[in-house]
Amino acid sequence: MANFNIFNRSTRPLYTQSVNTFTSPGIGTFAGSGAASSGESFTLTSGSVSVPASQSLLLQISNPAGSGKSVYVSRISGGATAAAAVNVLSAGTITGGTTPTVQNNLFGSSIVSIVTTRQNNGTLGGTPILYLNMPITTGIYVISLDGSIVVPPGQTLTVTLGTGALTASINLSWWEA
Repeated sequence: MANFNIFNRSTRPLYTQSVNTFTSPGIGTFAGSGAASSGESFTLTSGSVSVPASQSLLLQISNPAGSGKSVYVSRISGGATAAAAVNVLSAGTITGGTTPTVQNNLFGSSIVSIVTTRQNNGTLGGTPILYLNMPITTGIYVISLDGSIVVPPGQTLTVTLGTGALTASINLSWWEA
């Protein structure tokens, strides 16, 4: 190879192929983006709720046994008007309350979520297992999980925010597969 140059000459440029251009972009997305495009991504919100002293805002999703799908939690977010703690737990019992409506993240989609929901103010009952605890100050919070918490059939995920007299919200996003 004595007479071969490793450098380009102006008369003989190297062959190149443009990648990641505006006409042919390279796209990298989160797994939840594909689920949203196919109507399998959902959001549940508590709305803005006044929480009495010595209580917590409780929001729960349950994946029914035999559903045939798992729930992959992508994000937990919200806000609070006072310092509090966000807890993410497996199981737990919410007594009374309401059954808030799950929204499909693909606007106009007729696909409904497999989960059942429950929301209330109070104290979480049963024997929940704590997976995540995050003290927060006044303001917003975001916990990005990108599907790293999985709720298989027959299991429940509960998010609590409190304890104390405050106005708070919890937004829970996931996809199902």
